[in-house]
Amino acid sequence: MMDVVALGEILIDFTPVGTSDTGIAIYEANPGGAPANVAVSLSRLGLKAAFIGKVGKDLFGEELIAVLQKNGVDTSSVAHSPIHTSLAFVHLDSDGERSFSFCRNPGADMMLSWEEVSINVVEHSTIFHFGSISMTHEPSKSATLTAVRCAKNKQITISYDPNYRSLLWRDPEHAKQEILQGMEYADIVKLSEEELELLAGTKDLIMGTRNLFEQYANSLLVVTLGNKGCFFRKGEITGFCPGYKVSVVDTTGAGDAFWAGVLYGIVKQARDIRDLTQQELQDIMKFANAMGAIVVTRKGGIPAMPELSEILQMLSH
Repeated sequence: MMDVVALGEILIDFTPVGTSDTGIAIYEANPGGAPANVAVSLSRLGLKAAFIGKVGKDLFGEELIAVLQKNGVDTSSVAHSPIHTSLAFVHLDSDGERSFSFCRNPGADMMLSWEEVSINVVEHSTIFHFGSISMTHEPSKSATLTAVRCAKNKQITISYDPNYRSLLWRDPEHAKQEILQGMEYADIVKLSEEELELLAGTKDLIMGTRNLFEQYANSLLVVTLGNKGCFFRKGEITGFCPGYKVSVVDTTGAGDAFWAGVLYGIVKQARDIRDLTQQELQDIMKFANAMGAIVVTRKGGIPAMPELSEILQMLSH
């Protein structure tokens, strides 16, 4: 039995580390991909995590599987493709905020088919987690929705990260239509402010989350607000949890670490999400904010994910 099974993209993030003598950016290769980041982060916290996805039959693919295994993530459901492992080039501004360029046309993660999804692994999980990037193209879209429907039929808690990346979609309206399909199945959802506006049509936290809740009846909606913290809605209960002041180096993986913190708190509560009190949710968000704060002080996605002792130390201060 797995605490959390994550399905989706795993790739190499090329993160800038400086410039050459000629002024050209120098990049280092870091393992990443939002669902993979979540799986590794949860494993580092002591939970049992598995990853379902696809990598290329290349050096990068081998390295990614090795990283998952080194971090205790079950890789028995990772498939291989003759198409190359997907690559993402991360561009950072002066505040450490990211933009992306992708080498994924196609990439191995897009080629996951529904026949390759380990239904037995999905059915034996406490939480099933997925994002929208695996829904940008076929066959991975069908594979994702097959797994999600399987989890729904087994009444497994479904976690969803819309994770909007404009370059991967035809246009914003197409992205909205496809991403909203995931909202139909999700119990718990993580949104950025940009994603809230895209899906709900407003930046207003109260109104936007209410619109989504009334339409999809998700048990828990969380909106990340960068260094300001996060906002959450559970039915008519809403709350805000402030962030931590830290020196930002790279925001890559911060939202994934935050969400892993939320999932960790939910697993540890071992109760229906709808039964959690506002104070319990507030404590979960505080823990998750600490995780995200630690990650932004480091470079890279998976390499930046913290250990439980580091989070507890930050909370104690």
